[in-house]
Amino acid sequence: MTTAHRKILVTSALPYANGPIHIGHLVEYIQTDIWARFQKMRGHACWYVCADDAHGTPIMLRARQEGIEPEELIARVHQEHTADFAGFHIGFDNYHSTHSEENRHFAITIYERNRDAGHIVKRTITQAYDPVEEMFLPDRFIKGECPKCGAPDQYGDNCEVCGASYSPAELKNPRSAVSGAVPVQKASEHYFFKLADFEPMLREWTRAGHLQPEVTHKLDEWFEAGLQAWDISRDAPYFGFEIPDHPGKYFYVWLDAPIGYMASFRNLCDRRGDLDFDEYWGPDADTELYHFIGKDIIYFHALFWPAMLHGAGFRTPSAVWAHGFLTVDGQKMSKSRGTFIKARTYLDHLNPEYLRYYFAAKLGSGVEDIDLNLEDFAQRVNADLVGKVVNIASRCAGFIHKRFGSRLAPALAEPALFEAFAAAGDTIADHYEQREFSHAVRAIMALADRANQYIDEAKPWVIAKEEGKEEELQAICSMGINLFRVLIGYLRPILPATAAASETFLQVPPLTWEALASPLLDHEIRKFKPLMTRVDSKQIEAMLEASKEDLAAAAPAPRSTGPLAGDPIAETIEYADFAKVDLRIARIVRAEHVEGADKLLRLTLDLGGETRNVFAGIKSAYAPEDLEGRLTVMVANLAPRKMRFGVSEGMVLAAGPGGEELYLLSPDAGARPGMRVK
Repeated sequence: MTTAHRKILVTSALPYANGPIHIGHLVEYIQTDIWARFQKMRGHACWYVCADDAHGTPIMLRARQEGIEPEELIARVHQEHTADFAGFHIGFDNYHSTHSEENRHFAITIYERNRDAGHIVKRTITQAYDPVEEMFLPDRFIKGECPKCGAPDQYGDNCEVCGASYSPAELKNPRSAVSGAVPVQKASEHYFFKLADFEPMLREWTRAGHLQPEVTHKLDEWFEAGLQAWDISRDAPYFGFEIPDHPGKYFYVWLDAPIGYMASFRNLCDRRGDLDFDEYWGPDADTELYHFIGKDIIYFHALFWPAMLHGAGFRTPSAVWAHGFLTVDGQKMSKSRGTFIKARTYLDHLNPEYLRYYFAAKLGSGVEDIDLNLEDFAQRVNADLVGKVVNIASRCAGFIHKRFGSRLAPALAEPALFEAFAAAGDTIADHYEQREFSHAVRAIMALADRANQYIDEAKPWVIAKEEGKEEELQAICSMGINLFRVLIGYLRPILPATAAASETFLQVPPLTWEALASPLLDHEIRKFKPLMTRVDSKQIEAMLEASKEDLAAAAPAPRSTGPLAGDPIAETIEYADFAKVDLRIARIVRAEHVEGADKLLRLTLDLGGETRNVFAGIKSAYAPEDLEGRLTVMVANLAPRKMRFGVSEGMVLAAGPGGEELYLLSPDAGARPGMRVK
């Protein structure tokens, strides 16, 4: 059954340009990509755009730490993200950046239109300020002791130990995570978006079917609490777009991040020349606009975003669809267990379509979390994709190639069975449309069972040995190939690469949903080549091992008992092993005694934009006041080590036999915090 032609624009939330893509991120991009590919198979004009979220304090500080400009950092990360997404067959029609002229244009346009309509107000606020770095500190860049449970080294907005939420002013013994200095309070003028101006519009929009029911219920709580004005400005230094006519004030990253959807589509329109931006974003647009997001950013997308658009005279989204988080083997992703898996690490070991299929088999239309159970992952891929779907083609193609010159029969052996497969397309399509991918997978695998049952009962391997049954053998195997073609067509949004290889094998153009209803008869196919191999548990083990942080490196080295000149050279290592060690220049901004420890000093180290808390066994050689302000060398990528006195986030380098004869390594003049030791 055909459907009316639709014009659809789809987006995923923008990944932050401050680090790599991991498998938790991929839940969203795979979900969106499957839905967009399905729409394209249905013959609709569907465009899928995204971009790197490239502004904000963390990017500014990381670039400073690396000794490069922010533009260089985001360009490098953009290349890495693009390669990772391509590796997982995420079919963006355009992948852009929020650090673009298109984004600057729309950020300013939306700001100025809301300002002129009276929706922007100026207020003086007091914030934590780093007197050393001379910058205001976001909550996440203030650390101290939790005011509820006393846990050390907690962020300025919530405690990761007891889960309490609080303001940075409530932290005990606060310090800047940038310099280690004690923050001071300082007043500054900021610009606020008056969200409450849009309450009637938002109450109507959030109840009009644009959101999942559970999201609408959550928003009701926020409406009852009252919609607060939103701070949309940040003070210099900041990496982002400067606010027009307000030197030293910048748009907060969350203002221009969703505007990146518009900027990416504008860039696509300009590159193609046959797309009308206003047809998709204008106030009277009758096209469809869908945002796929994680449940942690609902507030921004379901309240601020439609309000900003409405206030600036643009259309609001047709729907915002949130998904849950990913756990691995029932637990939060963990670096120590190797389950915090980067996209690139996965690609180094496993077929990306294994993960696409497994996520699809788990995903529904709600916001529930999904679990990647690695044992179930291997079993399901092997049983469903290799054992059921691909197996159908491999069981039939050999006979067609050897006995019939690779030509399919002119008629179906079981027309009613094929019709049942074709008729299931409407139900499967509805599952895809409603984002009930797990239901679609279940329906497709039920068909695969029927196809295998048909082949088991027809026994072509027996028929092939009997004389005078050539026509029957060709009909049976051609039937199997046709059932395989329907199945791989239904799976095409999930398995684009396997589907493309299958289309080459079948010698057909890219499969459309409509084409699946007609069988392939009297048609020549190619010699079959394996389309997918089984998951090997050793591949999974190797991936987990590659994802583990080197916890063993955190263990203290045994003390040498020999004289300094006679210490034996350690066992030879390869250059690649040494290259894993990230040595950095660090400034000791604070040194203090550790209560109850005979040998340790607690050092607060400045890495040029990041601070680390390190416990060093140098108390016998140094007094704390002799260390503050001096430069040293530290191992920056050593896995954190939990000690009785707190967590040590690295290791400083010292030489000597121990005791008073211990000498902290110091760089030459001219070195500065954050520099890498080459």
